[in-house]
Amino acid sequence: MTNSRFRPPRIERVRVRNFRALRDIEFREITPLSVLLGPNGSGKSTFFDVFAFLAECFTDGLRRAVGSRGDGSLRDLRSRDSEGPISVELTYREGYEWPKRGPAITYHLEIDEDKGRPSVSREWMHWKRQSYGAPFRFLNYERGAGSVITGEVPENLDTRVERRLTGADVLAVSTLGQLAENPRVKALRDFVTGWHLSHLSAKEMRQIPTAGPQEHLSRSGDNLVNVVEYLKENHPDRLETIFEALRRRIPQIERVDPTMLPSGHLLLMIKDAPFSQAVQARYASDGTMKLLAYLVQLHDPAPPPLIGIEEPENFLHPKLLRELAEECDQAATNTQLVVTTHSPFFIDALSPRQVWAMMRDENGYTTAKRIADMKGIQSMLDTGASLGQLWMENYFEAGNP
Repeated sequence: MTNSRFRPPRIERVRVRNFRALRDIEFREITPLSVLLGPNGSGKSTFFDVFAFLAECFTDGLRRAVGSRGDGSLRDLRSRDSEGPISVELTYREGYEWPKRGPAITYHLEIDEDKGRPSVSREWMHWKRQSYGAPFRFLNYERGAGSVITGEVPENLDTRVERRLTGADVLAVSTLGQLAENPRVKALRDFVTGWHLSHLSAKEMRQIPTAGPQEHLSRSGDNLVNVVEYLKENHPDRLETIFEALRRRIPQIERVDPTMLPSGHLLLMIKDAPFSQAVQARYASDGTMKLLAYLVQLHDPAPPPLIGIEEPENFLHPKLLRELAEECDQAATNTQLVVTTHSPFFIDALSPRQVWAMMRDENGYTTAKRIADMKGIQSMLDTGASLGQLWMENYFEAGNP
């Protein structure tokens, strides 16, 4: 049973410098569901990739994360016509029991080059436990050397441990977060490595994998039938909720069932209400497969701390998008979601505080503005206009198509 008093971890602020088109951009007061819109090339996918890049730095290491985005140097990552380090800074709160509210913690990662190779030039964490006073830095590293203060609530009088990392390209949080003596650092490492940034593929979802239940959907959705099997065995009520939501959107769908083949593989079968026999998922539409995958993802019994979804409108009927946005909004009580979209129908279900418009400035770098901060928008909404309509009619100050 879900603990209604528990509040999951939340990112409240993100600042990115020198990362491709994100020369210097900051998002403040980030909501549990945040939606990014804007024309092609405005920087939505780049901002989305910041989360993927940081997660890969934590799990695979800095050099591999950089190498997967170019030739292994910072040349393909650093903003064009600029110099200096790339930096990502997050302010977040760990999960907590209501009505308690944990302190805001800031994590800063700065990346530069050392003899032509990517390196961590600076990395630190600080928090401000009281409403007054300066933040206290309890982890501080530069080029592989530094220290961390151990303990549950690290303060200046606690033990400061000097630990040298194995190389200048190694993240302190990734290394020290494996040690139980650093619970705040460990919590950040677990938070970031738990992020799920999906790139669902209808083709991959039609795969016939080896049988065996799996708890969470993969990035591509190629284990969709395994997750359905897991839900059927362990959370049948949750699976029925997913089917009910699917039937509301696609009324002819009656059931979705995993079927074991003699070879030991698992086949996803979909039964339409008018017919007596179910058909293989490979005959279902791309839209049906993607909607099912989104619902499985959003109704995960133990959801990841952050879910990223890019352009959910692909292959879905426009009338389904408002309802999908409502599903995302409900899911945001148990996880944090970042969604990029080109769809006015999707944002029609949201408040102006949840939506950010992105565009390139005269220098070619990305800027962002929250819709709630744009003049006149709320008054037009109060008279019956919708966010999608205002966007399509160019009333937004930024991000117009």
